[in-house]
Amino acid sequence: MNSQIEEFNAYRSKMNDVILGKDNLVIKRLFNLDTNTYAEGALNVKTKEMLGLVASMVLRCDDCIKYHLGKCYEQKVSTAEVYEVFAIANIVGGTIVIPHTRRGAEYWEALNEA
Repeated sequence: MNSQIEEFNAYRSKMNDVILGKDNLVIKRLFNLDTNTYAEGALNVKTKEMLGLVASMVLRCDDCIKYHLGKCYEQKVSTAEVYEVFAIANIVGGTIVIPHTRRGAEYWEALNEA
């Protein structure tokens, strides 16, 4: 697996363990709500992950973009679909999203090389 992907996943997992280990009820509920939001429902998981990717790009959160790209990869989202998501995010978010699109494209390439 690509070191960029391994480093991101290891850091995210480690810090989630630290945060959840503090036993804060509000944070635990927030994490649980996030997990349940992306579960199968009226919308399938693949669609929800693509929506999460658009929102993350518009909000310009590189960690969130990487997370949702990883989930999109797991859901067998095609490269063509990812680039349509990128296009929507850039239309909605404006040109300020372009640098995040570059980093997102780089991470998507890494996922596909793994």
